[in-house]
Amino acid sequence: MASDTIQPDADSKARNGFLLALGAYLLWGLLPFYMKAVAHLPLIEVIAHRIVWSVPIAAAVLVWAGRTADFKGAIRSPRSIAMAALTATLISVNWAIYVWAISVDRTVETALGYYINPLVSIVVGAALLGEKLDRLQIAAVALAAIAVAVLTVDAGKLPWVSLALAFSFAAYGFFRKTLPIGPSQGFLLEVLLLSVPALAYIVFLVVNGQDHFISSNGTDMALLIGCGPVTSVPLLLFAFGAKLLRLSTIGIMQYIAPTMVFLIAVLIFDEPFGTTQAIAFALIWAALAMYSWSMFRGREIRPVALAPK
Repeated sequence: MASDTIQPDADSKARNGFLLALGAYLLWGLLPFYMKAVAHLPLIEVIAHRIVWSVPIAAAVLVWAGRTADFKGAIRSPRSIAMAALTATLISVNWAIYVWAISVDRTVETALGYYINPLVSIVVGAALLGEKLDRLQIAAVALAAIAVAVLTVDAGKLPWVSLALAFSFAAYGFFRKTLPIGPSQGFLLEVLLLSVPALAYIVFLVVNGQDHFISSNGTDMALLIGCGPVTSVPLLLFAFGAKLLRLSTIGIMQYIAPTMVFLIAVLIFDEPFGTTQAIAFALIWAALAMYSWSMFRGREIRPVALAPK
């Protein structure tokens, strides 16, 4: 009888977590459409508004969830502030590269970057945390390295957009683990710190009549305000959903967004995708299959709260 009482609650939590995480990944997958809509606006101004308009949403959710106590403790800790400043810098670099890449028709490279990201995280864990890799994980990393080499030889240069996105987000995830607060509280702390220079920059533009907010049309104003929700809503959905899911489930679901981005780039944005890119992506997909199988074989069952994207 006891198991009959507990199981529905566990199933309900898993289902709710799945729906929350799915909502986050679908929104991330559709994000290139929004970034294309703001591509005519200056990159730094878009990033500044993305930060500023995320603050009230993140704060409202934190108050609604009743999770303000540990946030208050974090803002009194110099160490927490310093680490949040570092992670905030890393995620803002990641955002800037992502927004820029889509605006200049390099969306395929962003998809590749987020495919590579979990494999980069494996390397970071092994190099900095002493985590041991099994044979499948080593093979997966090797295939990813071959894919990067193929693209490098073909283009005559490293696929720096993909690598910068993958490594900046892997570094963000690594250092984000040092913050002694949850993902939603950490996100608010990060955007709150970033909002100081971001708001100063916006005010500077407005005062000098160089902005695309007050001095522009209503469409641009709405798009800039909308940068807040499109940034914070999927992050917060993921933060709450990941806590209710197994690590293996999140590990598989994380491929939803880059797959959507890849399909949008090739089928809708009509970005070039030749034989070399096809070979590289095939190698990455094979590497991710190995990585996923390795994860499932490990039978990871604990709920997780991963760092927001």
